[in-house]
Amino acid sequence: MNYSQLKQEIIEYSKSIGIDKIGFTTASPFTTLKLRLIRQAELNFQSGFEEKDIEKRTEPRLLMPDAHSIIAIAVAYPSKMKDRVISKEGERRGIFSRASWGLDYHTVLRRRLEKLEKFIREKVPQAELKSMVDTGELADRAVAERAGIGWSGKNCAIITPEFGSYVYLGEMITNIPFEPDTPLEDQCGTCTKCLDACPTGALVTGGQINAQRCISFLTQTKGTIPEEYRERLGNRLYGCDSCQTACPVNKGKDFHLHEEVEAEPEIAKPLLKPLLHLSNRQFKEKLGHISGAWRGKNPIQRNAIIALAHFKDKTALEDLIDILNHDQRPMMRETAAWAIGKIDGNGSRAVLEKAFEKETDEAVRQEIKKVLS
Repeated sequence: MNYSQLKQEIIEYSKSIGIDKIGFTTASPFTTLKLRLIRQAELNFQSGFEEKDIEKRTEPRLLMPDAHSIIAIAVAYPSKMKDRVISKEGERRGIFSRASWGLDYHTVLRRRLEKLEKFIREKVPQAELKSMVDTGELADRAVAERAGIGWSGKNCAIITPEFGSYVYLGEMITNIPFEPDTPLEDQCGTCTKCLDACPTGALVTGGQINAQRCISFLTQTKGTIPEEYRERLGNRLYGCDSCQTACPVNKGKDFHLHEEVEAEPEIAKPLLKPLLHLSNRQFKEKLGHISGAWRGKNPIQRNAIIALAHFKDKTALEDLIDILNHDQRPMMRETAAWAIGKIDGNGSRAVLEKAFEKETDEAVRQEIKKVLS
């Protein structure tokens, strides 16, 4: 078998199925990453969404004993909407991060990886292949960095020369011994614009993030967001792009190469008030196809309340008071009480006092008391 020729054929085929960049690396352990992950755990900087077994995250041969190579892929996504919708008084809108526009990227990349697997098996029937996207054991960014897809930026994103950091990543472990590609040199230099732009200081230093403070992480949590971070959420419903939009490499990068990842304006930047009233079924029908819906409706609705407070939208007071008085979820009542205080604390004092009298949840009572004081 001529593996060099096979590699070239895979590269050519990948272009035909919508893979924008492909790279190859060895299945050797990710020793630097391992040390970094151990340190992250010691500092309690992890999000909790990661694979908990550090060995599995850094030792490809624990996932495939005969692994020789890892194929990394990248698919570019747009940074701007083709059709913009405007947030205006009385019709305020939230925003989903760019990586969540269009069809769920897990689906987008898996379909491409499945096609790539089929192509390789036709060439090498005995090939062992294991693909993963985001939720797999391996760290996508570490694989992409070593495979020459891009360098690891100070914002902890992979930055490609062609598409900036606006790329989805996936990988495939295989027992085929491909020649590895050369990693790219770090091109961030002395730039710290991403660190400076981070709303919560989650980027502790170049290449190190405290996920517990990251707005992208906070928008996905299922509990009450700590008060110190609420106003910093702005109108974000899911994710955060601040460190990406601040990056000089991303300036002018806006690729519309794949229809399925194009933004649906009314989904990517939806009206806030209607979001508050969606049932589970309606939420799934409206937003279930995007990656930003993976945690369900509760975090999105909580974030929508915070966004309405950000806009100080008095037209939402009736909705928020209804949530405070009737919603079964303490988290929503607590967040609504805070939002009412931000929008119209004095004007709604009687409403808050009445809600306090009948409230049974201690956390909600404390929030109302804080607003009243």
